[in-house]
Amino acid sequence: MKKTHIILLLGIAALIAGLISFSADFSTYDTIGSAKEKQGKFVHIIAKLDKTHPVEYDAVKNPNYLTFYAVDSLGGKTKVVFHNSMPADLEKSERLVMKGKMGNEHFECSDILLKCPSKYKDDKQQLQNNMKEQTSMK
Repeated sequence: MKKTHIILLLGIAALIAGLISFSADFSTYDTIGSAKEKQGKFVHIIAKLDKTHPVEYDAVKNPNYLTFYAVDSLGGKTKVVFHNSMPADLEKSERLVMKGKMGNEHFECSDILLKCPSKYKDDKQQLQNNMKEQTSMK
């Protein structure tokens, strides 16, 4: 075999190895129930903040400790422990994407992504009023 063939084969092998290593990072979203079945494994959960329970965060006492309860779309509920500062607008968020591991009694969260309601959602009544004002001015 020529040297170029060997180099080409090694390059293809390196590319395949790289793709396999990156594919381990691609994961699907789990429910709280399925995350409980995968205790100790890294999962992504989409849930909402359960506003029936208080958010516990004291920036003076421990600024890197936040606990709250989350409910997923299927009704699964869990306590979430986040060892970082409280994200801004946590209470206003529409959904939470949480990354972490499920423990025996709670979800140990390592990262939280807030999905806030869009500020570009159209209020139909307001849109109609604006259209009437614009047409009456002409």
